[in-house]
Amino acid sequence: MLRPIVLSNGEMHVGLNNFGLVHDFYYPYVGLTNHAEGDHTRHRIGVWCDGKISWLDNEGEWEFTFRYPIRALVGHTIAKNASMNILLEIDSVVDSHVSAFIRNIHVVNTADHDREIRLFTHQAFVIDDSRSKTDTAQYLPDSNAIVHYRGRRAFIVSGMYGDQPFDQHSIGLFGIEGHESVYRDAEDGELDGGDVEHGRVDSVLRFKMNVGAHSSERVHYWITAGSSIREALYVDKTIRDDGVHKRIHGTVEWWHKWLQPAIKSAEKIDPRYHDTFLRSVMILKSHIDKRGAVIASTDSSMLNYGRDAYAYCWPRDAAFVLWPMLRMGYTDEVRRYLEFCRRVLHPSGYLMHKYRADGGLGASWHSYTHRSGYNAPPVQEDETAITIFLLNEAYKTTGDIHLLNDFYDSMVKPMANWIAEWIDETTGLPKPSYDLWEEHFLISTYTVACTYAGMKAAAELAEQKADQESAVAWRAVADDIRHAAQKHLYNHDRKSFYKGLNVIDGNIEYDSTIDTSSVFGAHIFGLFDIDSEELKNSIHSMREVFGGYDVEAFPRYENDNYRRANPNTQGNWWFIPTLWMAQYCLEIGDDKTGFSILEWVKNASMRTGVLSEQINPDDHSMIAPAPLGWSHAEYVSTLLDTMGKSSDENVE
Repeated sequence: MLRPIVLSNGEMHVGLNNFGLVHDFYYPYVGLTNHAEGDHTRHRIGVWCDGKISWLDNEGEWEFTFRYPIRALVGHTIAKNASMNILLEIDSVVDSHVSAFIRNIHVVNTADHDREIRLFTHQAFVIDDSRSKTDTAQYLPDSNAIVHYRGRRAFIVSGMYGDQPFDQHSIGLFGIEGHESVYRDAEDGELDGGDVEHGRVDSVLRFKMNVGAHSSERVHYWITAGSSIREALYVDKTIRDDGVHKRIHGTVEWWHKWLQPAIKSAEKIDPRYHDTFLRSVMILKSHIDKRGAVIASTDSSMLNYGRDAYAYCWPRDAAFVLWPMLRMGYTDEVRRYLEFCRRVLHPSGYLMHKYRADGGLGASWHSYTHRSGYNAPPVQEDETAITIFLLNEAYKTTGDIHLLNDFYDSMVKPMANWIAEWIDETTGLPKPSYDLWEEHFLISTYTVACTYAGMKAAAELAEQKADQESAVAWRAVADDIRHAAQKHLYNHDRKSFYKGLNVIDGNIEYDSTIDTSSVFGAHIFGLFDIDSEELKNSIHSMREVFGGYDVEAFPRYENDNYRRANPNTQGNWWFIPTLWMAQYCLEIGDDKTGFSILEWVKNASMRTGVLSEQINPDDHSMIAPAPLGWSHAEYVSTLLDTMGKSSDENVE
């Protein structure tokens, strides 16, 4: 299930699903840990009226509209139940300054007579993914709240209707000992009032109100978090003292201030893309932990299809996310990420496959051993190289000497020296590592291109640091890599770049698969000149293989099986390579194609502007995860490339 709305403050991150319900609840790191992970942990909202109850996730009973209506990460949900004559308007935020998830619930009676309406909010946590099932929930009478806690994590749940707290509550069990969920207690409109339970626990609050004909009332609801009950209660008191409206207003002001660099950039692009551009920038920010990690996607629904989700920091994704942010003038996020990389850097000078938000090593399917007995660290070399590249871009953009002083000796030198040593003697190219898509162990064209750019960047940084010996050595490595690439990486038979190659027992084995990352990697990182026959032929061959010049969307590579919806296609459409094509077209002056792709992406997004990883080419439905930070980053990058261009003559 996709996430039309995500909310975050860099410490607490909440994802709302297609029913407007809490589906992901991360604290105290973005992407780690999800306290609402599992089939029974959706935080339901229910409405009881005229003797019956309807929960928002009752299929077919509610119609939903999701928006980010203002230039702030405030999610607006409209849920309409025509048969009950009930409409809910819900504004949801994660407070910008304290760890609190806040909802302003506007309950509208669309009937032509007065009615008593009872609103129920349900909370279910699996705190710290507690497989031992030892959470506790208690009613706190002195605080008019429910506390859910386990160890060093505590959540306070409460709310107000006018100046009154919830009038009933119930605490129970779910998913153990035959208990389905305490939310079932609400279905007769009354709660039994359980005050404490331990194990796998959930809770329900009730707000009873009399609502006039064609009139409405409001319920304010919140969940606060802390490393102790005392801390969570302090945040709860802050919300009560200030009031929900003030906290929401303060959060809106924070986002307005933070967005200023993006707004200045938006003013230089076509107005038809302003809203989706700014929403994408906010979604990128929502996936950045305040301690530096950039999370690929917080959509935990991937767990339904595979062994793991995307809630990790890949150095690859992170660099592509931060690159357009740097172009807009955001430097704090880049610095914090570089500090994160410095903390996790392997002593040998490389970055590993992926990391948790706290810097711990992420799960991986990459092996140390390979055929013919070849041993190598389980890494994607491009992730180390692109980090050097990003640092150099940051230095060129800011001229901040502190970047050199803080990261050159501790990070650039060990990274660049490792890359310089990791050269295959037979080809003169970097030794094999896992490719961009994390599937194949080979000398991939994309990795060669990224490594070339990384070594050029390292040489430029060395020159700025007056380290001439390293500058000369690293530039020589970059030049040698480019020379070897021109010798080995172009397939004259298919008139396209090879996906890559391997050297087995002294013999070179080529992979002739047409891969968008090979083509665009060679372009993006300058491995081949934009007017070179190799690049132009590769672009042409790629377009022909994937359907011709009228195609607006692309798979990653030929016969991509990853979650492929239709085996008769080349693979699902991905936003990333599709937007790479738009960037290429804009650079060569083919603005019509560039804007055509941008329009396709805009139309393929959710109403909130959320972009997934893939699109089903048969029915054009999104394929999770959504949102995916990298997709949004390429959309932002492409729009930045349109500065000074107009879509008027290029979009029908």
